[in-house]
Amino acid sequence: METTTMSGMGTSGMMTGMMPNMGSMNMSNMMMVPRCTMTMSKCDGGMMMTCTSTDQMAIGMMQNLCSMMSGGMTSMCMMMNGMMVMNCNMMMGMCKFEMTGEGMMMTCTSGDAMMCQMIQSCCDCMMTMMNCGCTCYLCMNNMPVCCG
Repeated sequence: METTTMSGMGTSGMMTGMMPNMGSMNMSNMMMVPRCTMTMSKCDGGMMMTCTSTDQMAIGMMQNLCSMMSGGMTSMCMMMNGMMVMNCNMMMGMCKFEMTGEGMMMTCTSGDAMMCQMIQSCCDCMMTMMNCGCTCYLCMNNMPVCCG
């Protein structure tokens, strides 16, 4: 005998209608995002962020992704419990990436005072969110380059 739910649909009908077809998932679209330690701070004209790791494989992957995706839109996505809390597109300044021995450093600056204020306000907000437990994903052209 089949059990019924409040709507009158049997459990077997509910399960097949709500469960994704696992056989059709395209695994080629999945990528491991290098984990790093991120620090953000305000600087003259904007902000700077460092992404460091002790894992040489993660450092290499992060640096290769930065090199491949350079010149595109830089954004930071703040996540908590798998949900996006904030996405900051750094379109208000010039973002530059510099490779270091432990990872990389990104600076986002602007010569315009109002744009600088926007960049630094985003920096303050993201630092607060990270201190409260959010995970930050650094993206280039909407592709995650690293997370911390």
